[in-house]
Amino acid sequence: MLKKKRPREGAEIPSSSLADIAFLLLVFFLVVTTIDVDTGIGLVLPPPPDPEQPPPEVRERNMLTILMNAQGAILINEERASVQDVQDRVFRHVTNNGENPNLSESPQQAVVSIKTDRQTEYERFVEMLDEVIGAYRSIWSTEARQLGYRDYLQYRTVEGEPNPIRRQFPMNISLAEPDPGS
Repeated sequence: MLKKKRPREGAEIPSSSLADIAFLLLVFFLVVTTIDVDTGIGLVLPPPPDPEQPPPEVRERNMLTILMNAQGAILINEERASVQDVQDRVFRHVTNNGENPNLSESPQQAVVSIKTDRQTEYERFVEMLDEVIGAYRSIWSTEARQLGYRDYLQYRTVEGEPNPIRRQFPMNISLAEPDPGS
């Protein structure tokens, strides 16, 4: 007697471990992928002022005021200027040492105030801040060269922190709040 042939079932690929493999691949890619994180602007903010204590008195002569509107136009002490002028003006203001009566009395008392409009682009503000910080770095490098170093970076790696150049030329930058109505 002949046996009746049963219809053949289709071949199946075992898929029970497919989910495990997908999970392992996902974990692998999460572990080996680096995610860039924006670090923002590296500024150390001073502690909040005591509400009982009045703000420190700053003579107008020692204040270099930089205003920037929403279109990117710049005023330095109420005179029109460009971004390229900022570094030179800050350098002259801070290193004046009382010679010019319109500039700061000493580097320790010199303050650079940056104020923007509320609609000013963030990139323009950062560009302005970079110019002001660049002026201070230029001042520090000039002082380091007078001491016989190649630049401030070489001086700093040899001397370490705190250092006399930073005490002589402190970076006094005031980031003023935009006016509420602007």
